[in-house]
Amino acid sequence: MTLQVLPLAITMMAGPQIMSAIILVTTARPVQASLAFLGGVALSASAGVAAARGIFALVGSNVDIGKASDDSSVGKIVQYVLIALLLVAILRNYVKRATIEPPKWLGSLMNAGPGRAFKTGLLLIILMPSDIIVMLTVGANLEQHHEGVAAAAVFVGATLLVAAVPLLALLIFHRRAERAMPRAREWMTHNSWMVNIICCLIFIAIIH
Repeated sequence: MTLQVLPLAITMMAGPQIMSAIILVTTARPVQASLAFLGGVALSASAGVAAARGIFALVGSNVDIGKASDDSSVGKIVQYVLIALLLVAILRNYVKRATIEPPKWLGSLMNAGPGRAFKTGLLLIILMPSDIIVMLTVGANLEQHHEGVAAAAVFVGATLLVAAVPLLALLIFHRRAERAMPRAREWMTHNSWMVNIICCLIFIAIIH
């Protein structure tokens, strides 16, 4: 893939996604719940990228998106529209920073078991607009450069690595992680607007 895989993977997990992973390592069964969550993320991301690749394979045979160097091409116009939407999202998050709060369902994950964790990982990737945009971007890139499963697996693997950071921290540092994760969860809860802005900025840098 010619795209920067790690920034895309970080964008995939920024926001409620990584917050979910952090909350799950503070549950009664952190390892089981976290592994189930990662399974849901893996399945959803793989299916999403495959679907996006299929969409652009069908569209590509009927629509000429133009050369990347052509500022008037359809591809460039789509990029400009995405950047404009992301800038609007940044402005909205900043203006409403005092009232923006994480989704209420995040709190219910404190008692989540493996089944609930798997479902959360599965639905988060499918339903998050930012993740849908990232997967469409990856799918378009794969189709444009005629890359196969290996290239898609690199992206999915990078996404899983980012999603697994809280679990890896728990397994490696254990006691320290047990103390740090609740603090990290609280910080992200009170600064969710900042997390959203960082996510938008990363994506703008990728698609520009």
